[in-house]
Amino acid sequence: MDVFISIDMEGVAGVATREQCRRGADDYPMGRRLMTAEANAAIEGSIEGGARHVVLRDAHGDMANLLPDELDRRAELIHGSPSALSMMEGIDSRPFGVALFVGYHAGTGVEAGVLAHTYSGASFADVRLNDRSMTETELNALLAGQHGVPVGLVTGDDKICAMAQRRLPGVRVAEVKRGHGFNVAASQHPEAACDLIRREAVSAVEDAQGLTPTTEDGPFHLEVDLTTLRRAEVCAMPPGVERDGIAVRVTTENYLDAFRWLRTFLHLAAGAG
Repeated sequence: MDVFISIDMEGVAGVATREQCRRGADDYPMGRRLMTAEANAAIEGSIEGGARHVVLRDAHGDMANLLPDELDRRAELIHGSPSALSMMEGIDSRPFGVALFVGYHAGTGVEAGVLAHTYSGASFADVRLNDRSMTETELNALLAGQHGVPVGLVTGDDKICAMAQRRLPGVRVAEVKRGHGFNVAASQHPEAACDLIRREAVSAVEDAQGLTPTTEDGPFHLEVDLTTLRRAEVCAMPPGVERDGIAVRVTTENYLDAFRWLRTFLHLAAGAG
């Protein structure tokens, strides 16, 4: 089988501050190295577990953070943005047997979630789908489910691992740190975290046939709380969007259209300043 890996940065062991995740900050090179090491651990584990081919999506920020020359050469890297599927760009009709989410984090508003947000901490105060607050893990699991691909592994802090186990039946987790606050974490040593990720990736790939893809029936009611009235005003401009204060909402018949609206709101809000 083929394996799809989506890797973010905020959930990586040793990462607790924005300066480690933000291009141009003094600590960003450290964040890139730690992220690349966890990517390699997931790739190694996937191949050890039986993967024929691995596709790796750089899924943080501008999506060009991984150090290509330090990556395991057995994986295909997809990097850069913007793209239609964002953090899941590259998942398609190829025979992917399982998706692994590495370096993921808690959603907006989760107490003691390290660097917790949902797609944009600056623009989005909450993202709800069918009246349920969502995380990037769940939103991306639904994208994988559109192609019949289950999520076999989620790695990150204790908050996102607990959520994944509640909402993604059968998923394995690798808890590489515990959140003590938005910018406070108790992390495993990076090498220990990579060992754990590799082991869990092996098992996730080996056990993939027993997993069920994440799907939901439409219609889909997407509602986003923006962080400012100005952002809400701009996001409400396209035809068909309803607004109530800082909240904007749309209804679609299929999930992919709902996700495209989410991305549209993100870019409109960012442009609104």
